[in-house]
Amino acid sequence: MTITPSDPYAAYSALRTSGPVHRIPGPDGSPSWLVTRYDDVRQALADPRLSVDKRNALPGNYRGLSLPPALDANLLNMDPPDHTRIRTLVTRAFTPSRVVELAGPIRRTAGALLEPVVRRGHGDLVAEYAAPLPITVICDLLGVPDEIRTDFRAWTDTVLAPPGPDAARAAIGAMLKFFAGLIESKRSDPGDDLVSDLIAARDHDDRLTDDELTSLVFLILFAGYENVVHLIGNATLALLDEPALWEQLLRDRSLLPSAVDELMRYDGPAPLAIRRFPVADVEIGGVVIPAGETVLLGLASANRDADRFPDADRVDFDRTAGGHLALGHGIHYCVGAPLARLEIAIALEALLDHTPELALAVPRTELTWRDTIRTRGLVALPVVTGTDRKTERPDQ
Repeated sequence: MTITPSDPYAAYSALRTSGPVHRIPGPDGSPSWLVTRYDDVRQALADPRLSVDKRNALPGNYRGLSLPPALDANLLNMDPPDHTRIRTLVTRAFTPSRVVELAGPIRRTAGALLEPVVRRGHGDLVAEYAAPLPITVICDLLGVPDEIRTDFRAWTDTVLAPPGPDAARAAIGAMLKFFAGLIESKRSDPGDDLVSDLIAARDHDDRLTDDELTSLVFLILFAGYENVVHLIGNATLALLDEPALWEQLLRDRSLLPSAVDELMRYDGPAPLAIRRFPVADVEIGGVVIPAGETVLLGLASANRDADRFPDADRVDFDRTAGGHLALGHGIHYCVGAPLARLEIAIALEALLDHTPELALAVPRTELTWRDTIRTRGLVALPVVTGTDRKTERPDQ
């Protein structure tokens, strides 16, 4: 069964039907076990026997993404107690009060980004809106000065779907140099930002190693940017696919919180959770997976499991079954979830406010998806915004 970036859900449906666990090639080509059904995925996400520490992988069985130690010592590769220690530090950045303080700046940034699109009457909502909005937000949170902000999208695209090994190494090297420079700058001139707070924890309380500090800054920026880009793009497309949903939100903005969660469930940014390695033989869905082998937990598949979400292939803002897994579950649940939800809600609200007649500018079949199963995101989202648009939405 081939899982294609353009339409993975048909394959996930067939896999769920045929069995709860399947042997497949992983994103790196190495043999992996894919868990497909909601109950199994949710339980496995919280199972302490499934480690994210690559040292628990069988030698030679897992290749994965190769990062230098200064970027690799991050939460996605750590089990407790190190994971607990470092996550506690990061959680301070995403308290409800601090997240609420970001609402005003996010709203202003969203409006400013949409202005030229509205003025022209057309644009690419990925390149001009979904990508620059979260990078502005996360750079503000980290304290990255305007003059050294760079094209993180090019780096992340290259790392996640490299055109070749040399390109990936170059992007990783550029990121490492950037983060090292940022940390050195903040160490010399600290500010009221997360990087300065983390440096203080490293330098004064000695609760972070140098590699942990650099890796943590990298992860916050990488995950805080990458996931939100695709959440905005995927959510917008889902609304454009179903004009009635768009109209529903135009009439009633109080639906936005439930709409955000439902759109996350329907087409989230991460088809797979970070890979796991059993520390002992473990049984999932009646299948015994040997210790050290690679386990992939299908978040996207679980979120379309009709046994948990009736009529799962349809967006329903009134859905009563909650508990989607788009942001994970258990100790690795997305630490930035409150900020992500806020960004998506404001991004959609700004689109409703500034582009109430938004429509696709190309036939739906011409849209392309990033060529990787690591992430679920559009390459581009061409739209028209004005009253001169076609009365019929293309390819609907």
